[in-house]
Amino acid sequence: MNKNLLKSAGGTLFLVILIGGAFVLKSSVYFVDQGEQALVLQFGRPIGDAITEPGIHFKTPFIQEVRRYDKRLLSWDGDPNQIPTRGREFISIDTTARWRIVDPLRFLMSVRDENGAQARLDDIIDSSVRDNISSTELTEIVRSKDWSVSEEDLQQADVVQPEDESAALTEEIKIGRNTLTGKILEEASRGLPEQYGIELVDVRIKRLNYIPSVREQVFQRMISERQRIAAQFQSEGQGEASRITGDTSRQLANIRSEARRRAEVIRGEADAEATRIYNDAYAEGPEFYALLRTLESYARTLGKQTELIISSDSEYFRVLRNMAP
Repeated sequence: MNKNLLKSAGGTLFLVILIGGAFVLKSSVYFVDQGEQALVLQFGRPIGDAITEPGIHFKTPFIQEVRRYDKRLLSWDGDPNQIPTRGREFISIDTTARWRIVDPLRFLMSVRDENGAQARLDDIIDSSVRDNISSTELTEIVRSKDWSVSEEDLQQADVVQPEDESAALTEEIKIGRNTLTGKILEEASRGLPEQYGIELVDVRIKRLNYIPSVREQVFQRMISERQRIAAQFQSEGQGEASRITGDTSRQLANIRSEARRRAEVIRGEADAEATRIYNDAYAEGPEFYALLRTLESYARTLGKQTELIISSDSEYFRVLRNMAP
């Protein structure tokens, strides 16, 4: 029985040693991924250089820990800032950047983690952006140096701009946005690897706009400009309408004048023809002509409601007096 107890105790001890060894081995081994780099800390202090090679690595169990850092590019997004340009136009500018950790040991000693790095980059990049934007004209911020616009391009695009804005679109760019962002990157990157173990890879202007108060003034200016253009078009249309109306009235007066002239000519010709016919008729039979004309006068003057007071021996009744019974 004692032998059985010894065997059982030996098996349990072996199992405990095996489990403890596995636990110690697990605490001693750690893996570094392809996109990671690591530092080994002992009681919170870094031991040795940074681990940048991926694979299996070892550490002292229980008293050492592994702090991992990303080796890939990280993004930084700042808050929009209201900055006056060199021409005193207040704009809202939103920037973004990409950075990475190049010295984990320096990074740990200066900012400790990514949140601390983001806070430090807020101050550095915002300061550089503010300094460079405030010393640059708005057109240099908006346009790139290799982008040119001609009057022909504006006409083909059917763009109607105020005179000063058209001049701003066609003027020569000396700096441009690409050069400006490169200058911001150069100033913001100065000393970052040595002080914080950070490399700033790129800085870009993500969004650019006027501040709300200035934007409202711009909109009002655009509305006024469009209203001026509309009034100009309306004035030109009214002038064209007046010209067309004048031409139409002139043509109508000419037509009416020609019609009256033609009517007078026709009327004169008709009167001449009637006079000729009357003369011919009178020459053929003067007495019959006189009788016919007298009878026609009776028909025109003596109606049912006509009262005529005249002497009975008047020449008017000559035809009636001479008429045979």
